[in-house]
Amino acid sequence: MARSSPFDKLLMVQCLKQKGHVVAVTGDDTNDAPALKEAHIGLSMGIQGTEVAKESSDIIILDDNFTSVATVLRWGRCVYDNIQKLIQLQLTMNVAALVINVVAAVSAREVPFTELKLLWVNLILDTLCALTLATGQPTKDLMEEPPVRRTQPLITNIMWRNILGQALYQIAVVLTLQFSGESIFDVNEKVKDTLILNTSVLCQVFNQFNARKLEKKNVFEGMHKNKLFWGIIGITIILEVVVVEFLKKFADTERLRKMAMMGWMERERRNRERRKQAKGERVEVDRRRGDGVADSNVASDGSMVMGVRVEEKEEMQF
Repeated sequence: MARSSPFDKLLMVQCLKQKGHVVAVTGDDTNDAPALKEAHIGLSMGIQGTEVAKESSDIIILDDNFTSVATVLRWGRCVYDNIQKLIQLQLTMNVAALVINVVAAVSAREVPFTELKLLWVNLILDTLCALTLATGQPTKDLMEEPPVRRTQPLITNIMWRNILGQALYQIAVVLTLQFSGESIFDVNEKVKDTLILNTSVLCQVFNQFNARKLEKKNVFEGMHKNKLFWGIIGITIILEVVVVEFLKKFADTERLRKMAMMGWMERERRNRERRKQAKGERVEVDRRRGDGVADSNVASDGSMVMGVRVEEKEEMQF
């Protein structure tokens, strides 16, 4: 079609679009403008292309090198893949938080995630976690994948599997802490709420590792090369420690050192009570044993006295 008339090029593009194909057209002349404008993606040359062709196109190849098109495709697929990763991470947290609050409100009439705590977790997701996944670099594997159809949903079945699996895990962990955290760790209610907040934030941190690869099982592949990823993970953990240690009024939490001290003091108190109870039971057993020995001695003495009296009575009769 390079030497065809502008009408033939336009007719070819229209026929391909009617059959459901995604059409891309390259051109550098004014006669290519109708086909460039009609196509889904129009590519014009930045050096040899005319101004009319550049205005009618969607992408301008600045160096007039067609190998740059492959770079554009690789980065386009990378952006699409990063958007899917971010959506998977966001939906996982939202589904888990919704189910946890509903179940806790219906059963215990209290919710583990208050407005400020949800705001803090969402700030982590929308800023730090988004930077982690949105700044991913393109890889060679992206060009080996089949092209994505225009009618294909943004959230695939594999993404739904990952979302539901990770959400169920978070729901089970947080609800266990909500209903049995005080008895498991021997802490009060405020410390339990702090444990729930820390657990939720760490779940989102670990979920970032799962979101790095949507379909592959080895989510740690190439992770050592991404220094930004490790830096954001470290910043997230540091900010969580700062919130718990120094901004406890903001999130209504207990300090980590205070939590450890309170847990230690509570365990010591219970151990002392158990030792006192065990000591009291031993004293009671010893007392009962002493009473039993005394009763047996009295019974033996009584029988002896009775035996003497019987013998004396027999002698007197004799």
